[in-house]
Amino acid sequence: MTVWFANIYHTEIAGNGLDHWLYALGATVVLFLALKLLFAVLERRILSLSKKTSTIADDLLAAALGSTKSYILFVAAVWGGTRFLDLGSWDMHFDFALLIAVVLQAAIWGNRMVSCYITYYTDARREDNPGAVSVVQGVSFIVRLVIWSVAFLLVVDNLGYDVTALVAGMGIGGIAVALAIQNILGDLFASLSIVLDKPFVIGDFIIVGELMGGVEKIGLKTTRVRSLSGEQLIFSNSDLLNSRIRNYKRMQERRIPFGFGVTYQTTPDQLEAIPPLVKSIIKGVEGLRFDRAHFKSFGDSSYDFEVVYYINSPDFNAYMDAQQTINLALCRAFAERGIEFAYPTRTLYMHRAGDGAAGEGDS
Repeated sequence: MTVWFANIYHTEIAGNGLDHWLYALGATVVLFLALKLLFAVLERRILSLSKKTSTIADDLLAAALGSTKSYILFVAAVWGGTRFLDLGSWDMHFDFALLIAVVLQAAIWGNRMVSCYITYYTDARREDNPGAVSVVQGVSFIVRLVIWSVAFLLVVDNLGYDVTALVAGMGIGGIAVALAIQNILGDLFASLSIVLDKPFVIGDFIIVGELMGGVEKIGLKTTRVRSLSGEQLIFSNSDLLNSRIRNYKRMQERRIPFGFGVTYQTTPDQLEAIPPLVKSIIKGVEGLRFDRAHFKSFGDSSYDFEVVYYINSPDFNAYMDAQQTINLALCRAFAERGIEFAYPTRTLYMHRAGDGAAGEGDS
């Protein structure tokens, strides 16, 4: 019995004794369990550390470790077990298998870290800047594509193939594709520029040329604006950035000039009292800063005044409320002082017969 067992134990399989195969099997099992335990412990430790810090780096590392695949570890364990065996040319195949497994796992880690960062970024900005969310999600696709492309090229290169021609072909193909979709790519990078530079965000009121409205959405290719009359205006991102944009939401204060005229029957004393009167009215309205009020010119039908003040709010409704308050106060004050607002008038002069022809005069 002992001799029979010894013969079986020393039996060679594929050029290796059964004892070596048993050592390889044991090493594979032990190494697989050790790798699983190692990555599990590292993940728990880093997760525990991430709860005590406010940085995103440890969270990304913990997420990456959590995406470690068991079949990748199994391939690594099998490779370690084969070190006890003499497999001849098959050793090279196991080396290639390990290389592919390592590159694949690195790509999975990179992809997982990108996904977690996108989730972190979008959760932090979903409410205040949803346009950035859509753009960054689109850009993340490009980052993932780069990760997997690099992984593929590394594998092909280490398998002994010449990737120079492949890269050159991809470069020529990429140029052709880029030329075909250059407008789309231009809009994509323009959207990224909008998100990073923030010339405007969702909710801002902008004017582009003769078009105006509130920004509703910043997409990968277009930005959508709701006009005051209700229709939706759609701008190409690249065209939008090449235009002159006036962002009224970013106004610190609004400068308001306005004018009015009084009749030519107004006395010089009344004219002299009007600028101080306007000043006192504007200073009496909360949120306004008086700048100037002047008797500007002699109009066709009126003495013309010009007034300038500032309101410390970019809100158009706040400006209109303030202007209405000023106008009503001016009407009441002029009525009390017997001053009349001017309006276009025409005076007709009549002459008796023999005194000359009748004539008209504007006043």
